[in-house]
Amino acid sequence: MHGHGYAPQHPPPPSGGTHVTLRVMFVVLAVVTCGLLAWAPMLRLAIVTRKSYDWGLFGLAAALDVTALVLIGVDPGEDEFQGPGSAGMVVLLTTLLAAIAYYLFADIRHFSRYRQPQYLGYSPLQAQGAYGYPQQPAPTPVHQQPTQTHQPPVQQTPPPPTRPAPARIHQVQAELDELSDYLRKQEGGN
Repeated sequence: MHGHGYAPQHPPPPSGGTHVTLRVMFVVLAVVTCGLLAWAPMLRLAIVTRKSYDWGLFGLAAALDVTALVLIGVDPGEDEFQGPGSAGMVVLLTTLLAAIAYYLFADIRHFSRYRQPQYLGYSPLQAQGAYGYPQQPAPTPVHQQPTQTHQPPVQQTPPPPTRPAPARIHQVQAELDELSDYLRKQEGGN
């Protein structure tokens, strides 16, 4: 009734070097476009991690890229950038560096969770019985020692067999009583 349930299932990581290839591809894409597509790695990160924080950073990177393009577009300079164009390039390159640094950090951290070592030996769950409760040790058999012929036999009475405490039975009974009370309240309330 109140068991541990199933372990949460995580999506399997990309096989082989797929995630490394994707990392390289998204970083190269952002660098080759001089930061115009710095939002692309952030979009991939937000999709993979599904965290609202990463979605916010994606929106920030996209907004900074648009702002940089507007500043570059309104620059009155003919051959060289003047004030707004220079500011736009600084915003564009700063966004590029920040987006790549955070993307690599967060993507490596996200996929490192899947690289935890797999132990094939003893598991703590093996020592537990049904529903996660510890198994009761099996009662040890009582052996009588052989009697000697020159002494009168000493009659040994085996100790009464030890039984596990009925604590589990009482717990189950209490849970069933609680469930019965709950169901009675539901029937009476409808």
